[in-house]
Amino acid sequence: MDLVILGLNHKTVPVAIRERFTMTPDAIHQGLQHLDDYGGLREAVVLSTCNRSEVYAVVDDIRDNEQALRDFFLDLAGRPAYDPAYFYSYTGKACIHHLFTVAASLDSLVLGEGQILSQVKQAYVMAHENGATSAILNMLFQQAIATGKRVRTETHIAYNAVSVSYTAVQMAEKSLGSLSGRNLLLYGAGQMARLTAQNFLGKGAGKLYIVNRHLDRAQELAADVGGQAVHYKEVQSVVSDVDIIIASTGAPHYIITVPRLQRFQELRQGRPLLIIDIAVPRDADPAITQIPGVTLYNIDDLQEVVHDNEATRQREAIAASYIVDEAVDTMIERYQYLSVRPVVLSLSQQAERTRRHFVKRARNKLPELTDDQFRVVENLSHILVRKILRAPLRRTVEAANTPDEDRVVRELRNVFNLDIKE
Repeated sequence: MDLVILGLNHKTVPVAIRERFTMTPDAIHQGLQHLDDYGGLREAVVLSTCNRSEVYAVVDDIRDNEQALRDFFLDLAGRPAYDPAYFYSYTGKACIHHLFTVAASLDSLVLGEGQILSQVKQAYVMAHENGATSAILNMLFQQAIATGKRVRTETHIAYNAVSVSYTAVQMAEKSLGSLSGRNLLLYGAGQMARLTAQNFLGKGAGKLYIVNRHLDRAQELAADVGGQAVHYKEVQSVVSDVDIIIASTGAPHYIITVPRLQRFQELRQGRPLLIIDIAVPRDADPAITQIPGVTLYNIDDLQEVVHDNEATRQREAIAASYIVDEAVDTMIERYQYLSVRPVVLSLSQQAERTRRHFVKRARNKLPELTDDQFRVVENLSHILVRKILRAPLRRTVEAANTPDEDRVVRELRNVFNLDIKE
């Protein structure tokens, strides 16, 4: 079987293309439920964020199953028109390295941002709960998540990194100067919108109006951050009072259109208006830049702000890359021994059961031992088991993926009378 990834991201295609391949949670759920419909696909995890759409898969043979993987990807995205050049594809070690780099936030638009690790975890959990993962992807994603956590713990990459929402704040400051007293209209009430609201308020922004199609969600966020909820049909009642519009919804179409914004600017008497669109698909029609007084930034424009802190983060990224490389090597080693894992595990478990049995008998026969003395006996039993098993386990591991593997595994099973369920 082959391990492979098919995807596209902010480094390979602009937002105008990425938004075509946005995959909704419902679409991913349905796709994972019907994974068996795609010949040769054995396991799959789907990672879809504002900056990437990726499918990690285990296939019978990458050459034979390449089209099935592409069909799966396109079906999840709703079959948009595409050019094969949009996609990258990695197999084997390159696939492992890519995922670990993603989980470590080394492949993010904002180097070191914290959201991607939780997004990787959520993608894995969804696939696992839908029965779309087995040994290979379970091992891979568990190690990727552990590696991402290690990077954030052992380096300062997160100290100097900024989230997309905070980058929006920096962009607003660059455009307007101080944000003190500036009023904000926020489209959306999800996690990104919440982070954006908190970051702007932390910079001294004035009033915060939160617009959402579902008023109850806007009211919930407003109550948490100290804003005012506004129904989407009543936006015109507050728009004359704002200086900045942030768009962060999951709408599949433009919610800030040219006619709507022209009406807004009439109500605002043409005062300068900054719009930052951090949604994918985009919330703001790019044509609104033709309206006098309107400045628009989308998620790709955030790259300019990201570069301001890049030097510091890059130094931490070097340390993080060493952690990733080490984790990749460990993963390769674990995969190499995957075929002999059942017999190794069976022998280890059998030895542990035997050790516990005889330690328990020793405890019953030596009631006068203190707890500290018994811990010495317990530790000695562990050492003896490791010493006894070291040679046969090493020989088995060395035989993995070699012509000797079947013979060595058979001998180990016979010698130790191992009962392994196939």
